[in-house]
Formats: sequence, C-alpha cells, structure tokens
Amino acid sequence: TPTPPAPAPYRINALAYDFTGDGSRPEVRAAESDWLWQRKAPRIDGTAYPHGVSVHAPSSVVIDLNQPCAAYDAVVGVDDLGLGPGALRFSVYADGERLWRSGVVRGGQPAVPVHVPLAGRKTLRLVVTPAGPAGRLAFGDWARSQISCR
Repeated sequence: TPTPPAPAPYRINALAYDFTGDGSRPEVRAAESDWLWQRKAPRIDGTAYPHGVSVHAPSSVVIDLNQPCAAYDAVVGVDDLGLGPGALRFSVYADGERLWRSGVVRGGQPAVPVHVPLAGRKTLRLVVTPAGPAGRLAFGDWARSQISCR
C-alpha cells in the first residue's frame, strides 16, 4: 500500500476569498466574515511570528475547507499593536460546533497554542470576543495560522 501524501499546509494569511477562488482549496467566505488583516509578521508579547492574521474583536472569520483537511494549528494572543492591555477570548468552530476555546488572554501574555482536528469537517470559523471593556481596543492574532489538508 502506498504511503499517503503528507498534509499540505494552507496559511490563513495567504487564502483567497471565495469570490476570487476556484473552490478547490480553503477560501475565506467574505460575506460571513469580519475584517481581517493578512499579515507577514504579527507580534505577541514581543515575539514576531512569520505569518498570521489579525482581527479586531468581536470578530468571526469563516473558511470553507473545500477538500479533506486534517487539522488547524496556530498560536493566539493579543497583538503588540493594541491600544492598552486588552483581554480577549479565542474560539475555533467547525461545522457550527465549538471545538476549542481559550481562557482569557491578556496583552503582554505569551501566545497560546491551538490544535484542532478537522477530519470530516467542511467549514472552519475563527472567533475572537472581547473579555472586558478594554478588549474592544485590542487586536487578536491568529499567528502561524494554518490548515493542513490532503
């Protein structure tokens, strides 16, 4: 039996939007997603990451997977660009079911790792909510954010 191919990574900061893509790979569903900043070097607690996306809470980003995928991985935290400390909660949903949720993440804290299995799933939704009034001043980062698909 041949060895199955290694999962192909799709970086969230490099995904096409559904109105420009061809439906063969993961795409951001524009009509159901809030603003996102597709970045090359988000910073969390002084650490720069090679890629990721930043959002302004409250935020929801919906991604159609469009093919079998194995997992979603990232590190999350409050971006160093925020105005003040801010506090946020991060959640990952697939096909409408919450699969992961962070505790309260504050500005100046290290990034929190995320790993969510996606086998058999069709959509991924990344959600950031403010945790307290200062959360609306913070940018939430999904750094090293990628989907592994076959």
